[in-house]
Amino acid sequence: MANFWRDRRVFVTGCTGFLGSWLTRALLALGADVVGLVRDRVPHSELERSGNIHRITLVHGDLCDYALLNRTLAEYEIDTVFHLAAQTIVGIANRAPLSTFETNVRGAWMLLEAARHNPTVRGVVLASSEKAYGDQHALPYHEGLPLQGRHPYDVSKSCVDLIGQTYAHTYHLPVGITRCSNLYGGGDLNWNRLLPGTIRSVLRGERPLIRSDGSFKRDYMFVDDAVQGYLLLAERVTEPGICGEPFNFGLGRPFTALEVVETIIRVSDHPDLEPIILNEVKNEIRDEYLSPAKAREVLGWEAQHTLPQGLSKTMAWYRAFLLETGAAHA
Repeated sequence: MANFWRDRRVFVTGCTGFLGSWLTRALLALGADVVGLVRDRVPHSELERSGNIHRITLVHGDLCDYALLNRTLAEYEIDTVFHLAAQTIVGIANRAPLSTFETNVRGAWMLLEAARHNPTVRGVVLASSEKAYGDQHALPYHEGLPLQGRHPYDVSKSCVDLIGQTYAHTYHLPVGITRCSNLYGGGDLNWNRLLPGTIRSVLRGERPLIRSDGSFKRDYMFVDDAVQGYLLLAERVTEPGICGEPFNFGLGRPFTALEVVETIIRVSDHPDLEPIILNEVKNEIRDEYLSPAKAREVLGWEAQHTLPQGLSKTMAWYRAFLLETGAAHA
């Protein structure tokens, strides 16, 4: 919607994260007045790298600090909340479930409770995940399937999703819920994830590692497409049929880990590299991908980047980043 975000007060949790950096950039370009929650400084974050961190108001603190959240929403008269902050690494969740549950689950209800008590809050967009579905027999996942996470990270997202629905249906808080497929793009500095780790290895001329046996299937979506989904949902979150509803965002087409790695190698300067398959994954769902039909039909959203198109832009970002940080050949 033209000029929708101009001068609108927006609160972004996780603003220095991968998705948060790009969402903040888009909001600033649209004229929004952004307030960001920051727990730890991330010096190589895209938000820092781009200089956009100096264009927003920073609130320093923890997501589980209710008094801080309540003060922020009240004093800055926040209109729209994007809740992205979370512990997002599956391996860390398996090793340290308590911190994952504390941040992901408790943090979500703290923020929603604060939003419920602040009348300026027009709407909240809450980041769930395709992981919230757990392991399903029916593929692709659609929004009518039960949420049945079994492993720590998946359970945390199932809980967040249901808590968001609770606040919408019980307290009439305008909440929209995103369930995104695996996101990729420049700025993801979690090197143990498949795409950033593979891209860094390939740019250095090293053989990339695949933690699984290479056959696990996932749907991969370029981060710019996710940003557009978040913005569209936020603009319409108060509408009947959208408020309290979850929406899948993804390409709707899965790729195996081996296919993704081979695509990265193919578009790189080292097309003869062979991946190393470790086959050491535990407590992860084998195959998962989403149907984006509801987002397309209700919101008019559709991913604009194919995997090769998105990977080409992503590799350009990492090539520049590694050169800037002196890590290209480290």
